[in-house]
Amino acid sequence: MTQSPSPDGSRMGPTRISTLVVAALAAAAAAWLLISSLYYNRLPPLPWLPVVTLAGLAVLEAYAAVNTRGRIDRRPGREPVNPLMVARFVVLAKASALVGAIFTGFYAGLTGWLFVQTTQAAADDRPAGVAGVVAAAALVAAALWLERSCRVPERPEDEHEPDDWESRPGRR
Repeated sequence: MTQSPSPDGSRMGPTRISTLVVAALAAAAAAWLLISSLYYNRLPPLPWLPVVTLAGLAVLEAYAAVNTRGRIDRRPGREPVNPLMVARFVVLAKASALVGAIFTGFYAGLTGWLFVQTTQAAADDRPAGVAGVVAAAALVAAALWLERSCRVPERPEDEHEPDDWESRPGRR
């Protein structure tokens, strides 16, 4: 079933991978420029809290993807899905994918710079930087999975129910 765009031409579609790649590359460049222009040794150690937060969000969104797909498919033992909840999950997934891409790029730029540096402070921050890249990439993957899980499955042609227009007699 294809949806026609609204009269003003706007329509929310699936998240484009190209958009996420551009956001990640821009964030990586910004991180590299920001960290290289600052005196790195005076900055506090790289914190682990954002890494844990990104990983936690990735786990929650992956769980929501599994649960939502089962409810949309009406698997046995699952309650029917609330359409408003699915719409909220789609918005969450689209936002999380973009934020995850930005964090992936930022952590990648920062981590790349940390591996170029030979200072002890840079070496101490490398594990948190690598973990940040992994956690942010996991959030992107979970968000894209959640977005895909919220799609309504295509029905076979033999199950097609006529809409109001097709069921009305008369000229078309």
